[in-house]
Amino acid sequence: MENTELEKVFEAALFAAGEALTPGQLAQIAETDAARAKAVLSKMEADYKAQNRGIILFELDGAYQMCSNPLYYPFVGRLRAAAARTLTPALLETLAIIAYKQPVTKPQIEEIRGVNADHAVNRLMEYGLITEKGRLDAPGKPILFVTTREFLRHYGLNSAEQLRGAEHTETVLSGEETSVGEFEPPLPLDQQSF
Repeated sequence: MENTELEKVFEAALFAAGEALTPGQLAQIAETDAARAKAVLSKMEADYKAQNRGIILFELDGAYQMCSNPLYYPFVGRLRAAAARTLTPALLETLAIIAYKQPVTKPQIEEIRGVNADHAVNRLMEYGLITEKGRLDAPGKPILFVTTREFLRHYGLNSAEQLRGAEHTETVLSGEETSVGEFEPPLPLDQQSF
């Protein structure tokens, strides 16, 4: 199969999946090898960017997903306006703790925030921004929480490792001003919705 045909197969599969797929998964679908799939996906990603299309091919932690181009988010956002769910300051604070400390337990979150985190953790799980990632080998076996691919997609990150570029975690959580490099959220926090 020619590379141009592979691009069409990958595009159709990614669109139909509605979630991120690895080069290995796409290679299996197209009956080719993962290295060739990765090369074709990289070319597709560059082509979408060069053409400034309404959709982009976005790499998420080694997998690829079709996403709306952030330039057109104000228009796409109108589709979601009816079911908009905003992140309150408490949810954002909890999400930041999980993102920078992951994997982290609810008692650890509560120790940092100084308040009960049940509602915030449950709401973030409902929004698909965090998930359970096993249990800590400690008394009571508390659940460990980590961020999801949806978190990465929403904040325009390729992997959670991009967060590690920030100043040390204690500085971020202490409220001191810090920089996260080139990262900026897609919209002001009061306008973000899911």
